[in-house]
Amino acid sequence: MLTSIDAIHAYFNRQDKSVLTTSDLREAVDTVLGDAAFAPFLQSLIEAPVFSAEYGEAFAAAGATEAIAPGRMLRGALSLPLRQFFALVGQLATAIDRGTATNPWTTFAERIHASVELAPVRLSTYLVAHVPDASINAHYRELVERLTIEDPHAIFPTSPYRQCDGRVESTPDHRHVEAVMNLQTFASIRLVDNVLAHDETTLRDIYRPLGRCIALVDKTVHRLYGEQIERYFRGHGIPLELLVYRAMEIDKGLATVERMLGDFKRLGISRNEPVLIVGGGVLADTGGLACALYGRSTPYVMLATSIVSGIDAGPSPRTCCDGFGYKNLLGAYHPPVLCLTDRFFFATLHEGWLRHGVAEIIKIAAVTNAELFADLETAKHELIGTRFGTVECTPSDAIHDLSQKILGGAMRSYIESEYDNLYETHQCRPHAYGHTWSPGFEIEAGLLHGHAVAIDMGFGAYLSLQNGWIDRLAFDRIMGIISAYGLSLWHDVLDDVDVMWESHRKIIQKRGGNLVAPLPRGSIGTCGYLNELSRDAFFASLTAYRAICMTYPRGGRGIDPLCSDVGLEEPSAMAAPLLRFDEPITR
Repeated sequence: MLTSIDAIHAYFNRQDKSVLTTSDLREAVDTVLGDAAFAPFLQSLIEAPVFSAEYGEAFAAAGATEAIAPGRMLRGALSLPLRQFFALVGQLATAIDRGTATNPWTTFAERIHASVELAPVRLSTYLVAHVPDASINAHYRELVERLTIEDPHAIFPTSPYRQCDGRVESTPDHRHVEAVMNLQTFASIRLVDNVLAHDETTLRDIYRPLGRCIALVDKTVHRLYGEQIERYFRGHGIPLELLVYRAMEIDKGLATVERMLGDFKRLGISRNEPVLIVGGGVLADTGGLACALYGRSTPYVMLATSIVSGIDAGPSPRTCCDGFGYKNLLGAYHPPVLCLTDRFFFATLHEGWLRHGVAEIIKIAAVTNAELFADLETAKHELIGTRFGTVECTPSDAIHDLSQKILGGAMRSYIESEYDNLYETHQCRPHAYGHTWSPGFEIEAGLLHGHAVAIDMGFGAYLSLQNGWIDRLAFDRIMGIISAYGLSLWHDVLDDVDVMWESHRKIIQKRGGNLVAPLPRGSIGTCGYLNELSRDAFFASLTAYRAICMTYPRGGRGIDPLCSDVGLEEPSAMAAPLLRFDEPITR
């Protein structure tokens, strides 16, 4: 039996490409869809096990990783309008056949898109009613009827990004029923430079077949890049609905999410229409949560404009907002269908935002990727100074490629850790290093998220040293890199017994009754989990850690560690309860 990629290769190699240039477009479409080779090609797309490990591995082994996403989208080919179907076939052909400068399938897709008559017609409708051959019509009519019963994901998907199944057992009288449900979803995560350049077609290929783009855009990003965003979509003939939101930490509440939901309803967003979110971590969290809530699941594309949103909050399935004085208390698991990180957005970031973002890279490196950690040690000040190789830097400079390697390594390590436990059904989560106590003191102290995480990482590294999990050299390297990037090792909030113990207590609640604090163990790049830490040991360790921090530059304090230091409002304003649980709700 042919694999999916073999069947695709066979079709593209057999197809007479001269048909694609036939002057009569309707005749060309009839010829393509009526060709004897098309039916098995379409069947291979529909029946492909797109959620299996083997599917992706086969494409990657053939050097066609870029073909995986369009191949998965074509699982629901019959439900797609011709403009979207042929656009995806063009992407598939381009990814499979890298030796062709201009793929004829892509040119053919452009012609389809320009046809007012053909572009909106659904593939299944065309096959059943418009292909001249009656036997072909009958074949596809039977196929549609059969798939409606046997495989509805292939013919009537809500969106092409998800698939679910389940099984049920019951007693003979059906008074006792047991059920198991499974959900599978897929996502693409990419580093793309200059994504808003006219000749960069990633966003065009998503939104042009849909006929419009609805974009949530950070207010600051809009001020800096709004004209460029509008010019990009206007240049590709894509109607753009811009929803501009301020996205500071103080805005990360339910009120913001509710406003977004109102905008979604006003614009009538469809459940197969990905919202475009353009911004940093706060907008990634709140916009992603709004998409999770709207229609119970609306897809979204994340265009990350900061380090945090690019390698952490952006691709993360954990969408959220703050609530009741606690960081990220409310949320849903809802990953983007595509996350794009464009480091050229970093060129306009405040240095404090760059340091804040680097904290998340240190986090994932320390517990999963020793090579990435060493790359960070090599880059040091140059990484910040050149804004990840985007200013005062040429492509021949070492930092240009090293910056890309660091971003790619962080992104891959994060995704490997996060997507293996998409719904956080267990707490062995290495990417939560630095996020054990920090959620409880970050808002109280007014710290930037990255500085709060860095403090948590430093204290966690001390606990690892204290428990004999790492040696002094590894501890010094972790503390040293945090300090070298101007991040915080200490803040006086750690002296507040009530805040710190409440942080400890709350994280145990959040993690299902366990502390399970991820810490470096064995060596840098590997992870262990601390689950037992008494109150006395906790505070004794904090005291000892404080003494060590005082030996570092600035007494362990970071550069511009507070939200107010980089022009943000005081986040502790969000700490006031949204609703007291001991008071009745009045209407």
